[in-house]
Amino acid sequence: MSLSPFHLAIPVYDLPAARRFYGEVFGLTEGRSSTQWVDFNFYGHQLVIHEQAKTPSQDHAHTNPVDGHDVPVPHFGIVLEWAQWEVLADRLRSFDTKFVIEPGVRFKGQVGEQATMFLMDPCGNALEFKAFKDMGQLFAK
Repeated sequence: MSLSPFHLAIPVYDLPAARRFYGEVFGLTEGRSSTQWVDFNFYGHQLVIHEQAKTPSQDHAHTNPVDGHDVPVPHFGIVLEWAQWEVLADRLRSFDTKFVIEPGVRFKGQVGEQATMFLMDPCGNALEFKAFKDMGQLFAK
């Protein structure tokens, strides 16, 4: 089964900083753009950053406790292959990225064991990147 690409538009209050973050730090390819928005190829999906005033969730992220960590909500991200996740974690570290939750393995030895990391973009949007050694565990109970 192949997945259809999703489209996600997020608010950013500093378009140049967000453009640099997604383009340079993440290495995402830029697509179309205007003076108020920029498209990025987000691992085969369309991520659009739209300039607008700071939102309450960007000013102060709500969190929920998960596996001993305070997980920011809302957040978005992508599930990568394990090796891709490791490369991304190394890339982010090379840019001295400040993580909300450092790269590591959650639920070790349990159903749903996963590598995960959380970070914020320069405009306070929370991102999570995860990987499963066994992708069959993605929706496991």
